[in-house]
Amino acid sequence: MALQRLESLCAGGEHCRHELSEKLRKWGMFPDESERILDSLERRRFFDDSRFASAFVRDKLLYNKWGRMKIVMALKAKRVDTTLIDEAFDEIDNDDYREIVRDFLSARARTIKAGFTYEGRTKLYRAGLSRGFESSIVSGLVKDPATWGEQE
Repeated sequence: MALQRLESLCAGGEHCRHELSEKLRKWGMFPDESERILDSLERRRFFDDSRFASAFVRDKLLYNKWGRMKIVMALKAKRVDTTLIDEAFDEIDNDDYREIVRDFLSARARTIKAGFTYEGRTKLYRAGLSRGFESSIVSGLVKDPATWGEQE
């Protein structure tokens, strides 16, 4: 019964081993039985942590506009191996990533009433960090008048 439920769940979207393990635990399955089910699903490629990490990174970056640090923390919370996380980020082009950060900050800058002042730049900087973008990238873009839609 649990095997069919998980097969159906995995057929609908990407999941990692930890998520599926938690589902089995909540359903009251014994640990040895859970491992047998998970091994069967993994062997038949219903789930793959590497595939999950790639999809998660891509989705959170493109659709949710999350930064690298926030995505890494979320994947670690799902107990995805650090090597798989690094491989998933290797698939993302650095120029594309920087453009996503710039687009997010530009959109957010338009909502900040203080504008290109110390207070406005501080608010934008904090917004970028709270989304998980690296401070080295955010600080450079916050200081750039082009991010604010202004000409130098």
